[in-house]
Amino acid sequence: MSALVIVESPAKAKTIEGYLGKGYKVLASYGHVRDLPSKEKAVEPDNDFAMHYKVSDAASEKTLKGIMQALKEADTLYLATDLDREGEAISWHVWEEIKRRDPKKAAALHVHRIEFTEITKSALQHAIANPRSLALNLINAQQARRALDYLVGFTLSPVLWRKVKGGLSAGRVQSVALRLIAEREDAIEAFQPEEYWTIHGNFTTPNGKPLPSNLAVYNGGKVEKFSFVNESQAASAKTTLTPLKYTVAALEKADKRRYPAPPFITSTLQQEAARKLGFAARRTMQTAQRLYEAGHITYMRTDSVNLANEAVANLRGLIGKKYGPDYVPAQPNTYKSRAKNAQEAHEAIRPTSPDNLPGKIHLEDDQARLYNLIWQRTVASQMTAARLEQTTITIAADAGKQTFRATGSVIIFPGFLSVYQEGKDDNAGDDDENILPQVSEGDVLATRSIDTEQHFTQPPPRFTEATLVKALEEYGIGRPSTYASIISTLQDRGYVKLEAKRFFPEDVGRIVAKFLTQHFEKYVDYNFTASMEDDLDAIARGEHDWKPTLRAFWGPFKALTEEKTESVKRSDVTTESTGETCPQCNTHELVWRLGKYGRFKACSGYPECKYIEKTEGAGPAAGEDTGIPCPVCGPKLGGTLLKRTSRMGKVFYGCSKYPDCSYAVWDEPVQQPCGKCNWPIIGKKVSKKYGEWHRCPQPDCDWNDNQEAADATAAFRARFTKAKDAKAAAKAKAKPAKATATKAPATKAAAKPKAAAAKKAPAKKAPAKKPAVKKPTKSK
Repeated sequence: MSALVIVESPAKAKTIEGYLGKGYKVLASYGHVRDLPSKEKAVEPDNDFAMHYKVSDAASEKTLKGIMQALKEADTLYLATDLDREGEAISWHVWEEIKRRDPKKAAALHVHRIEFTEITKSALQHAIANPRSLALNLINAQQARRALDYLVGFTLSPVLWRKVKGGLSAGRVQSVALRLIAEREDAIEAFQPEEYWTIHGNFTTPNGKPLPSNLAVYNGGKVEKFSFVNESQAASAKTTLTPLKYTVAALEKADKRRYPAPPFITSTLQQEAARKLGFAARRTMQTAQRLYEAGHITYMRTDSVNLANEAVANLRGLIGKKYGPDYVPAQPNTYKSRAKNAQEAHEAIRPTSPDNLPGKIHLEDDQARLYNLIWQRTVASQMTAARLEQTTITIAADAGKQTFRATGSVIIFPGFLSVYQEGKDDNAGDDDENILPQVSEGDVLATRSIDTEQHFTQPPPRFTEATLVKALEEYGIGRPSTYASIISTLQDRGYVKLEAKRFFPEDVGRIVAKFLTQHFEKYVDYNFTASMEDDLDAIARGEHDWKPTLRAFWGPFKALTEEKTESVKRSDVTTESTGETCPQCNTHELVWRLGKYGRFKACSGYPECKYIEKTEGAGPAAGEDTGIPCPVCGPKLGGTLLKRTSRMGKVFYGCSKYPDCSYAVWDEPVQQPCGKCNWPIIGKKVSKKYGEWHRCPQPDCDWNDNQEAADATAAFRARFTKAKDAKAAAKAKAKPAKATATKAPATKAAAKPKAAAAKKAPAKKAPAKKPAVKKPTKSK
């Protein structure tokens, strides 16, 4: 071996090593090998923003030792991590550790940074033939972002602990995204619906075909949305319109073209996967990562809609062969990126080879579905436009003073629609694609009915995964590569919940958003956050220096944080006026307060008056139903596993039949039998270093599909338990001699159905630390 190649993941390493062959060894860094430790002074603003990195953990130390060992036989080092800022920083951290550990070897090495947008043999050969140096501008931009996030989180989170609730956190970007969701909820609650009516004419053509239409002109005036605002007005119009004789006054036909959407970028892939596949942004990115690492698609973190010339030529050849020459445009379709800082040298997300048709390569279910979506969108982007004939029929009476209009369209040539049609959000209108019957000008129509229909204006819809990503992109909040982590962070921290594919802010999330908006308005302002992202992009382009950017941010932010810590009272943040008088003391006002399970109404005269208004369903939230049968009681009681939150704020999954069945696990359940003990479910784990992996939740079964991840988890648990036991022993030793030993709480055994017992499935124990579940309150 003479060359060592460093990439992020073992899957990527395996694919690349297969292409490069002899003379190359490929190792994975498993993401960042160094990071800022979670303690004070990891970033020192008073010392010119010195950043003190530390090897992330024992697993990273093991990875670095493996790299140093492999370098003993190498004279060349290729840093082949991803081509974004994070990838550049990962390469830099690896190289810095190599120099620190063996300066002599580092000085003798030929070090190259290589980049590629697809993992194919030709792309890798081109990258190795065209290496570059580490890009200091990209590294500085990543360091600036990391320092900003650290300083905001480490400074602002303690303010939330004091003013709202312990254990909360604030983030530079997540707080702005939370504001979006909370303000949307405020707008929905404040919305006052307005009534309006529409009038529809249902006619019959001379050949007996139905012709539905909408009123367009009434008494010579154009009909607007609020032309009829109550039933009386609509009924009066109906009385006027019903007895009239109607004819076809005009028949207009026009050719219309519909053009394909550009190939996917990160944000549009997340949006479309949410609309069409029901994927969360995190699930989309994890699946796309695997497709990329296996060499099936190009790099999935991109904001460029460009396609390489070679890729376009291959697509045009495939389209002509598979669909015919009429589907190939005279000139290739080109698109312009909407993102002002788009990296135009990069490519859009596409299959590495369009000849790899969906269904012809072996993929797991999620990968197959996402690959099919990417393949269809990419192919469609280079196809001809669809041609439609749009028809408008004007139906008139009373010399044109009363007019109905019917609109429809027919596809004459499908073009790209034969492969792909873009999904729509909730508020997207239809395209009037109903097919209209044949009529001619002057035809006399029979009136079947004139109908009125009541409507009310609707509040703005709650965000879905797709519309939230779209809003983040439009506001310039974060970058496409961070959208998935922004959304998952808000959910993991209990600030928002996803129900029926809609985001609802939790009570604590609304209070945090309100507090930050009132007291840190500048720092959760949409334009300010977008401006900070622009500054980071400018650093990456070499236009700004990173430390002056940090200084400009830190001084005012630190001063404001110190001022708010002293001036804001906790009671002003966690209580809210209701305008109602306490029914018990008839003196004080009822106020909303923040409690363990959310907001509740109580008397502001506490402790003199202890009145608390009872609310239906008080107590811990019922939890989000996963639909997965409980492996203990499911066959007998029909229990399913619910996603719940313990009193310490940690997510766990417990049986819906609690307390009759107390089965609970920490890992996210997957409805797939264990490959070793055949337990009905396995647990899913996700980490930055190892990605997604699985293990059996049974304590006496050691099955997993990633032994390295399992070993690292077990080692961490052992260290944690050892430290906890040592702390408990020290505490017990410090207690007076008369203190009595406390007995460990007994774990309630899960009741097992006879059917399960017959199969001799291993008995399920509670998680290592049993999540606290309060007995559900009966609701009316």
